Amino acid sequence: MKLRTALLPLALLAALPVAANARGFDVRDMVALDRVASPTLSPDGGVLVFAKRQMDAAGTKASTGLWIRDLRTRDLAPPRQLTPEGWNVNSPEFSADGRTVYFLSAKSGSQQLYAMPLSGGNPQQLTDFAVDVDSYRLSPTGARIVFSAGVFQDCGSDLACSRKKLEAKEAAKASGVVFDSLFVRHWDTWNDGRRNTLFVAELPSAGAKAVVGASAISATIAGDAPSKPFGGNDDYAWSPDGTSVVASIRVAGREEPWSTNFDLYKLDAAGRKAPVNLTAANPAWDAGPVFSADGRTLYYRAMKRPGFEADRFALMALDLGTGKAREIAGDWDRSAGEIVLSADGKAIYTSADDMGEHPLFKVDVASGKVEKLVGEGSVGSPVLAGPTLAFTRNSLRSGDQVFVADADGRSPRAITPSAGEVLPDVQFGDFEQFSFKGWNDETVHGYVVKPYDYQEGRKYPVAFLIHGGPQGSFGNGWSYRWNPQTYAGQGYAVVMIDFHGSTGYGQAFTDAISQHWGDRPLEDLQKGWAAAQRQYGFLDGDKACALGASYGGYMVYWTAGNWFDAKGDSPWKCLVDHDGVFDNRMMGYSTEELWFSEWENGGTPWQNPQNYEKFNPVAHVDKWKVPMLVIHGQQDFRIPVEQGLAAFTALQRKGIESRFLYFPDENHWVLKPQNSILWHDTVNGWLKQHIGQ
Repeated sequence: MKLRTALLPLALLAALPVAANARGFDVRDMVALDRVASPTLSPDGGVLVFAKRQMDAAGTKASTGLWIRDLRTRDLAPPRQLTPEGWNVNSPEFSADGRTVYFLSAKSGSQQLYAMPLSGGNPQQLTDFAVDVDSYRLSPTGARIVFSAGVFQDCGSDLACSRKKLEAKEAAKASGVVFDSLFVRHWDTWNDGRRNTLFVAELPSAGAKAVVGASAISATIAGDAPSKPFGGNDDYAWSPDGTSVVASIRVAGREEPWSTNFDLYKLDAAGRKAPVNLTAANPAWDAGPVFSADGRTLYYRAMKRPGFEADRFALMALDLGTGKAREIAGDWDRSAGEIVLSADGKAIYTSADDMGEHPLFKVDVASGKVEKLVGEGSVGSPVLAGPTLAFTRNSLRSGDQVFVADADGRSPRAITPSAGEVLPDVQFGDFEQFSFKGWNDETVHGYVVKPYDYQEGRKYPVAFLIHGGPQGSFGNGWSYRWNPQTYAGQGYAVVMIDFHGSTGYGQAFTDAISQHWGDRPLEDLQKGWAAAQRQYGFLDGDKACALGASYGGYMVYWTAGNWFDAKGDSPWKCLVDHDGVFDNRMMGYSTEELWFSEWENGGTPWQNPQNYEKFNPVAHVDKWKVPMLVIHGQQDFRIPVEQGLAAFTALQRKGIESRFLYFPDENHWVLKPQNSILWHDTVNGWLKQHIGQ
């Protein structure tokens, strides 16, 4: 593989000169960049298809098409577009013979399944259901699909019934809704009674009319399949003989908002037999079913502790004949991200957070031996077919690129360009991982990113980024929401600390934050900030701003009242808080996924009120004095908008310089391109006002 500067260590990168006409990376660059995803291989591994999202010239509308690359040729011809111009498509999948590509598109007005020859031509619409197809999987023979759709489950297999019920609700004269249980709302959507449900449908032959009917196979189970709001087709799978489907479903009744007990259910593809719970013995989360080629073994991922969404996902093998399950690689202290079986069924490919990166690993099924195959950055969406491994990879210097390699991970080559290749006039900030002794004298890691125009001997103002989760990581990866390069591109240095609670450093490290939101992570951040200044003389500690979202936003509110030096001064000249937890007690009553607050605080707000108040930012507002920018979205039901409004009210009432950026149409994230630009322009303006550049 050609050596790319994105993978060079900082010591070598520092020696590379900055071009005279180089400029920094900007949010408008980030919005305009193509985004690639969903690499898919033909069964023989010879052809690659992937999705590419492109923005229009105005930067307001995105469309996604499928692109194709013949891997059997080593010429320099770039991938070509497969799907027609003007179509917006997703979820590609090959037919068993490799001659046809299937995908979803809303070209007809609702999202339906289409197919087109690999050689090109006009797509054929295969389904014309009364509801959207949200996800799907082809049967082993390709004659049927199992698909998910949001429906009223009392309608059974009658898809038109769900459409009629929705139309009746829209036509009703009264708008009020009566709820008897939670969820009342979830993520960014109010509950209208529909559940994600699995259906099986026969596919039409070439040239025949689109199919309109399907048979419900999970409607008798009062749970979403796949789960809301982010579940996809990785949570259900066909058996090799096509007689059944296994799906991960949570059946918890009124306890659903505080339960993480997802089980694997075997569903009869013909809809005649009752569902069978295969993992009833585990009261925690079971997910990601994958069958062995002979159908005798079911591989999946499982957590062990009920109510804890950030527990370690272990790799499991279930003998379907005996019903006995065993853990694979029990000594591997990482949380598995997916399951991709090798051709011989002897190994599992999976990615996992690991020491500030997200590599791809190969796990021997028999012995549990773990081998890192692809590192350097963050690897995702691995697929394996024939002799070919395909995956995406990003880093602190580039968004996702599609790569292909040998099945053992060797000889990787990029199929799509890096951000630097697309933006040759942009100079990205160089970066380095560092470590220090944090809470309990344990090793903690972080990253420092230099400003794009770094010059030896100069000092630079600092953006101190605090990640959310809190069980997450700010490491060697690319983000379209919190991207260190957008700050480095404005001339700031960036510091990020993977405090206790972060993922990728062992489950005990991750567990350390629960019921300790305000002490252990704060100690790590304080010691990390001090260590970074000692190790990197170009950081100007007198010109620094702290920024964070979600738990990172909680920590911004918490530090505003709890991080002071011996003289009572804050280390920050300004603060930026996005969708943060301001009142931890009210968060326990108003958030939708109650298991999160209840696990993190050791019970409900009335069972353990002291835990909710012990590290509650609202109790320390009297000590606030640093200028703060507060940002919140109306559709954020995870941390409701009243949290941000309350913080802004406190700032204004105390006379502290403050600003409130409100998005009426965004959820916990800012997703719309122009809103993202406004977000970054507002944040950058706030930093410039308080720390310069």
